[in-house]
Amino acid sequence: MAKMTRKPTHPGTVFLEDVMNPLNLSVTKTAQLLGISRKALSEFVNEKSALSPDMALRISIATGTSAESWMNMQQKLTLWLAEQDAPTNVVPLSLCRAI
Repeated sequence: MAKMTRKPTHPGTVFLEDVMNPLNLSVTKTAQLLGISRKALSEFVNEKSALSPDMALRISIATGTSAESWMNMQQKLTLWLAEQDAPTNVVPLSLCRAI
């Protein structure tokens, strides 16, 4: 599988730039609208925490988008981060022979 070279955008940044900023919503007001704490939203939009399935569902309901699309953004970022420190001690199973 080819390695992605560019770091995927954090879904919190997408939410901040594409949803909150155009609507001129503060973190405090948006957190109230989503039914979550201000701290939880602040950590998310400032890339301090990953997107949870619960947050994805709340965002999808609030924006009329799919929770899956938000989770896909997080999955791409999480996998990219893991690939940056990929293990080097794994032996491909195709090289193993039955005894």
